[in-house]
Formats: sequence, structure tokens, C-alpha cells
Amino acid sequence: MFPTKSLLSLLFIAVSLASDVTAIPTPRDSKATLTFARRFNISVGDGFPNIADADRARAKNFQSLGPANKGGQNKRAASILATNQAASYTVDVGIGTPPTKYTLLIDTGSSNTWVGAGKAYVPTRSSKDTGEKVTVSYGSGSFSGEEFTDTVTLSPHLVIAKQSIGVASTSKGFQNVDGIIGIGPVDLTIGTLSPSTSQTIPTVTDNLFSKGAIREHLVSVAYAPTIAEGVQNGELTFGGIDLTRFVGEITFVPITQTSPASNFWGIDQSITYGSTPILSSTAGIVDTGTTLTLIASDAFATYQKATGGVPDSATGLLKITSAQYSALRDLHFKVGPRTFSLTPNAQIWPRALNTFIGGTADSIYLIVADIGTPSGQGLDFINGYTFLERFYSVYDTANKRVGLAATCQTDAWTN
Repeated sequence: MFPTKSLLSLLFIAVSLASDVTAIPTPRDSKATLTFARRFNISVGDGFPNIADADRARAKNFQSLGPANKGGQNKRAASILATNQAASYTVDVGIGTPPTKYTLLIDTGSSNTWVGAGKAYVPTRSSKDTGEKVTVSYGSGSFSGEEFTDTVTLSPHLVIAKQSIGVASTSKGFQNVDGIIGIGPVDLTIGTLSPSTSQTIPTVTDNLFSKGAIREHLVSVAYAPTIAEGVQNGELTFGGIDLTRFVGEITFVPITQTSPASNFWGIDQSITYGSTPILSSTAGIVDTGTTLTLIASDAFATYQKATGGVPDSATGLLKITSAQYSALRDLHFKVGPRTFSLTPNAQIWPRALNTFIGGTADSIYLIVADIGTPSGQGLDFINGYTFLERFYSVYDTANKRVGLAATCQTDAWTN
């Protein structure tokens, strides 16, 4: 997905009474929840007529990033609910003292936290201008402005002081949101500040861990397929793994060594459609910020031929008939020693949401799309949230690895 279509779900965050992290004392296993109104936000933005084009623009930006320009004690829990927005998820976050509420996208494919795309930043007594300029491009959007530190309130039970945030003076490609919380690898922030171009900006996850607020330096994400407005169907866990959100075991694989995928939450995988090889073992990324499941152009051509899909100009997706849908085979992703499969039902866009992406109500659209470049480029696939809503994922900074597991929704018939 891209900045105007980011994702998230609920945040499960372990906290402690560290100097820059304050928490209201609660039992270790309690949860405090905030509910968010769901909005359909399918406006694609400047120059991008459909979600596939916007995802490809985001992928192109990822592919442009090489190594030199990567642009347990006293722990308690608080959770924040967020809702699926057809192609995006948002969460409301308070910034300042007293806090002003901002609706932010949470993104594993970027690492800067910033506001000002919609609602203007409101300085308060906890705001401090660092004197640095900040600029970030997302391929399908961008922002620039000043870097501040301020108090960030993720929930009534979790308040982080002195979190570095960007304050946009200009932004492009964002509709109906105020900014982003980036939870990708911290090195992605290198080069976004000026004049301190070599400086990293600690993410929310980094600060929670460094202040002793979370048990482990990792983030876990759970989604579930949704076909209706207002469904709260996900969870983001800082500092731990929610054992209730997956079945079986989590398969962990190291971050790929292949650039540019290695700059992100990159893994190596191969893809097979039924018994037909689609993509040999290659590098790509797992990304909550990408809507679709993108694969290299040659792999996509093989997939299109095998499924019989016809490109649809309105949505940018492959369109198939009911007979072709009945003939669909599982799409297998081999990651490490394990294979994760999208069933035929998991390979189609939720028909109840067709009109929100420019499609027709009774049509059948596939969620696999062309990344826009041939295989062998160092970032040959993106497992976006249409993949992730069927699997539990873990982003482990401390051990430089990504984990995947099946859930009770992996084989669910929802579309």
C-alpha cells in the first residue's frame, strides 16, 4: 500500500515507569482500548488512477533504495483498536501536552513518524523544535518540514515523552489522514534530516525498548479479513507476541542479505501457483503499507496466464469469471522451511468492497498484481496486507528476522 492507504489495527503495547515513558498502573494482563471510526479511503492521490498503480509507485521507491541511501519487570499492557478502511487502517494518536488527536497510518515500510498532512500540528509546552529539516518520499507521496520532539500518547496508559516527530509544512499524496507512524528498520531514517544527514531517528518501537517499556525489541502484527465497514480486526503488538492470534508455530527467517530488500523487513521466498513455479527463490519484503500482493513482472505474466485473468483498467487488478474462480489453485509462498498458502478465496478482493476501489459490485478481482519490474532486481515481491490478513507476522529488530505463522483466518471463506 502507499501512504494514503496505510494500515493498522490494534496496538498491544507493554509499558513501564521509565523516565520518558509514563504509565497508569494496571494489572499485567489488562488492556485499555480506544475505538476508531472507520472511513473508506480509496482516493488514490496525485497521478495514480488505481490502487495497483499506487502500490507500484511505492515499490519503485523501495527498489531505489540501495545500501548507501536508506533513506520483563514492571511491564504492563495497553491496547488501541483501529479499523480496516477497505484499503487502509488508521489509528488516532495524541501529540503534545495536552494532546491533540491526529489520525495516523502505521507503516512497517517506513520509519519516520510525522504529522501535518491533514490537521495542522499544534505546538504545546512539550514541543521542541530540533532545528533540523526533514524530507521523506514514499513514491506515491512525500512530505517535508521541521523535526520536533514531543510527547506522544498512544493510549491513556501509554505516554512517550521526547519522541522525535516530523511536522509537515508541505505534503503530497495523503487524503483524510494526518501523517504516519513508521515502524520499519531505523536505518530508513538516514538521510531524511538536514543538516544531520547521517543521523538516524529512533522509532516509537526503538524508544519503547530503549526506555525499558517493552520486553523485546520487536513488533507483531495480526489482521483478519474484513468485508464490512467498521470492523476492528487487527492487532499490533509492541515488545511481544500474542499467543491467541496464531496457530501452530511461528517460522522465523533472517532478513535477506540481498539489497535493496535488505533495507526493509526483507525475506527470501519462492512462489508456486498450484504445481506451476511462478517465482524462484528471491528477495522481497513484507509490508503492511502495501495493499496488494505484488510479484515481479515475469512471475505475474505466468500467474495471469495460469488464472486467465484480464487486466481491468478501473481497478488495475486482474478480473476473472466465476468459472475461472472455480478453477483457481492455491498460491504457495515458501519461506524458509515452510510454505504459506493463499487459498482461491484469499486471492480475490473482497467483493463487498469492490465499488470502493472503482470496481463493479459483482465482479471478481485478484489481489496479486505486477510489481512493475522483472525478477532479479533485489526486491521482486511485496507481501502486502492482502497477504498479511491471512497470516500473523513478527518484525524482530533485535534478532534481524521476520516471523510468519498461520491463523484461524488463513483458510477462512470470507470473500
